[in-house]
Amino acid sequence: MKYVVNLNGKNYEVEVNECEAVVTNVTEAAAAPVAAPAPVAAPAPAAAPAPAAAPVSANGTQVLSPMPGSILNVNVSVGAAVKAGDVLMILEAMKMENDIVAPCDGVVKQIPVVKGSTVNTDDVLAVI
Repeated sequence: MKYVVNLNGKNYEVEVNECEAVVTNVTEAAAAPVAAPAPVAAPAPAAAPAPAAAPVSANGTQVLSPMPGSILNVNVSVGAAVKAGDVLMILEAMKMENDIVAPCDGVVKQIPVVKGSTVNTDDVLAVI
């Protein structure tokens, strides 16, 4: 079956076989109308939630993991002075690298994770 799909303003002719798909670029002028099911609008991307304030304990401000993943790199060490927004470490989640940043100015008091650690949502990554 052949379909013409419009993606970001460009038309593509898509041929679907039993076990494979072949995509061919088709110019807008050359695209012939093809009867196809009514397109379904893609949901609008959700706005990224505002980062929640880091919990403050008697021992300092905890930096929590926003999602499950593994630690690719730790950029700071205990005793290092950091400013709000400094990258503390890199968290890999769903094949994406995420910067874990300091929520406030201070001195790193604790880093309970190391490079290669697997973490879950809300695990403590650092205390400032």
